[in-house]
Order: sequence, then structure tokens, then C-alpha cells
Amino acid sequence: MKFTDLNLPEQVLQAIADTGFTDCTPIQEKTLPLALGGKDVAGQAQTGTGKTAAFLIALFTRLLKRETASKERHPRALILAPTRELVVQIEKDAQQLGKYAGFNIQAIYGGVDYMLQKNALKEGVDVVIGTPGRLIDYLKQKVYSLKNIEALVIDEADRMFDMGFIADLRFILRRLPPFDARQNMMFSATLNTRVMELAYEFMNVPEKVAVTPEQMTAERVEQVIYHVSKKEKFPLLLGLLRREGMERTMIFVNTKREAEFLYDRLNANDFPARVISGDVEQRKRLRILEDFKSGKLPIMIGTDVASRGLHIEGVSHVINYDLPQDAEDYVHRIGRTARAGAEGKAISLADEDGALYLEDIHEFIKERIPVEWAEDDLFVHDYKRTKPRPRTAAPAGKPARRSGSDSGRKQERRGAAPVPAAKEAAVVASKEGEGEQKKRRRGPRRRKPAGEKPQEG
Repeated sequence: MKFTDLNLPEQVLQAIADTGFTDCTPIQEKTLPLALGGKDVAGQAQTGTGKTAAFLIALFTRLLKRETASKERHPRALILAPTRELVVQIEKDAQQLGKYAGFNIQAIYGGVDYMLQKNALKEGVDVVIGTPGRLIDYLKQKVYSLKNIEALVIDEADRMFDMGFIADLRFILRRLPPFDARQNMMFSATLNTRVMELAYEFMNVPEKVAVTPEQMTAERVEQVIYHVSKKEKFPLLLGLLRREGMERTMIFVNTKREAEFLYDRLNANDFPARVISGDVEQRKRLRILEDFKSGKLPIMIGTDVASRGLHIEGVSHVINYDLPQDAEDYVHRIGRTARAGAEGKAISLADEDGALYLEDIHEFIKERIPVEWAEDDLFVHDYKRTKPRPRTAAPAGKPARRSGSDSGRKQERRGAAPVPAAKEAAVVASKEGEGEQKKRRRGPRRRKPAGEKPQEG
């Protein structure tokens, strides 16, 4: 099916033509006729299949065909997403597909200028794209209203549950117009029982559409896995980086501590890298992403914050330095490469812990990842070591901790931290001094004369 076969407004068709797309993807071919007909849709498809364009085209078409006479500039459409990076990506696509429609589109998410977003909502917007937290903040302040919402989109609904946003999501949904007075679209990588319960509660008899190919992973991704011990993971990573000549590489880890370790070691060994994680300040995260997209930064290290919603062209390699504990995250991670018909390579390093997750991953993707065994000359053992991170400042009365270590937590679990010898000596001396003072206050002790008998009562 081609986009020109659909009954789309000229403004939308022109924007689609500017992007260079002519044919619908499978998820677009199944969902667009339903959504353009006014029906609610719950769509399931793997990452990178065009879900964002599907709901944006349907949403803009609905708003263009339903001109409003209201002078109030409250939002007419609401798009909810679980992560800031996904919100930024959706807003970018919305600006491209809606550039001829004349809509005011605003992204709302934490970590950036609070008053700037607040003032934008006050001035009036047509389409709001945001994460639940800051949207609720402005809603409680009555900065904007949801009473005029004509279309609702929930993207990555399964991720909303995983990240604990379901209570916030319900808070927002209960303040929308009745479900039969608006159009609702929900898109997710999986439409499990929890997601469908949400759909049936807040949507108007949604049409369930699933596009699940026989091959869960992208077709043009070359997958390979190396079995290696924890001590040999970094030497092997350096050898792979030198051999493969990776121009634009994403390295995924499971913890912030591991991300910091890789950041220090890779930069010390002349491999420029930066870290994307939930603790990185939002402006810094956006700057890192921009440098990575433009080619200034060759390596980006990320936790699963970066595994969904990021569309970065030209990612040549994805490396799972840590295998994900959730099999579904494996698909999302390696989906960052081989996008839009390009080719890519996904390399996984399975250590003693990671090997435990392999069975679930193989079962989920319905195939076995080819195994390669590294030759001795692929390991780089003469790399530069880095010093441990300095101790971070701790509140009074609490032990200082090394950055990225759990020594402080272990001491807390055992009880109070051991008292230094100098401090212990000072405490003893202080107690002895207190004893001397008490003796002086009581005066000299009177000794009984020899042979004196105690008086009888």
C-alpha cells in the first residue's frame, strides 16, 4: 500500500513526500485504514517499523478534518511516552510530518528549562508530547487543561509498566474527556495482559493489530556472541574495537557503575566515549546524542534508557557488554543498528552471569545467536589501567563511599562503621577526664580508723 492510496490531507501527503517515503510499512498498512476511519487502535510491532509515523499521520489527519471554533488554546492532542529521549524523537518526527499543517507542537519533559515549557503551555499549543511526571506537575498548577483533547496516543505502553509510570498514566487518563469523545491509539512492542487491560479500561473497543514477523530481530543485523570470563571482557572489547574499525558504536551495560568503568578505561586507551544513563543531566544527554548523531563522538555507552525510541542513522555496531536480564531488551538494543534498510552488526559478550540469560533470549527471538571463539591475539592485555574513582562526599555521621562502589552499603548492612584508632583514643581520654572531674567534685575519700566498728542502728 502506498500513502497516496489513503485519504490523507494534502498537507500531510506533502510532508510525507518530503521525507522520501512512498510505501507503507506492515504496521502502517494495518493501522492507518482503521485509525483514519475513526476507530481506536492497539498496535503491536517490533522496534523501527514505523509506529511513530503511523500514529502521527492519523493524528494530524483527524485534527485537520475537525477544525475547532474554540478560542481557548488548550491542547487538542496528547502523546505520552516513557522516556525523555523518546519524547524528543517523537517531537522531531512530528515537526517533520506536521510542518505544513500549521500546528503548534510542544515537547514537555524533565531536566530542561522549567519556565520555558510552562510559558509555552500558557501561550497555547495544539499537540503536546511528554513524559507523565512533568505533565502532571503543570496540570496540578492548572497551567493547561485536558478538556479539549480529541486524540490520545500512548507509545511504548509496556515500558510504562516496566518503569513504574502506570499510576501517573492513570492520573492523566482519568482527567481526559470520555473515551468515546476522543480517538485513542496505543502502540507497544508487546500487547501483554497488563497493556490490554489498560486499553479496555480507557479506550473505546480498540482494534488489536499485531505485526509479529517470524524473525523477531531486524533482518540485516549480523549477530554474534563471545563466551568470555569477566576479567577478559575488557581486553576482548578493546581487541574487537581495534579489529572491527567501528565508526559509530553503541555499547550497552546493565548498571551505571559498569558504564563509569567503561567510560574511564576506553578514554584512557584513546577510544573517545560518553555515557547516557538516567542520572546524566538532560541537557548533557541531548548534547551527547547530538555529537553521536553528527559523528563527532564515535562511541556511546548506555544503559537501557537508550535502548528504545532513539533513531540514529548509521550505527554500525551494537555491543552488549552486559547481556540484558530481560530478553525483550535484547531486541530493542540491537535494533539501534540496521535501521531503514541499512546493515549492522550486534556483538554480545556473555560472562559467567550473562550466560544465565541466554536461554530466555534464544527463546524470545526464536533463533540461536551464532557463537564465535576469540583467538588469543584478539585480547589486548597491555591496556592502560585507570585509578579508582575518588571517594564522594558523605553527610556528617555517615561513611564516605567510593564512587561506583558498594563499600558504604556493606558497612551500613553490617552496622556502624569501625571507629578510627585516633578517634577511639580521644574518646577514651575524654572518658578518663570526666572521671577525674567527678572525683574532684566529691572531695577526698575519708578512710576509717583502724579498729573502728560500724555504728549500730
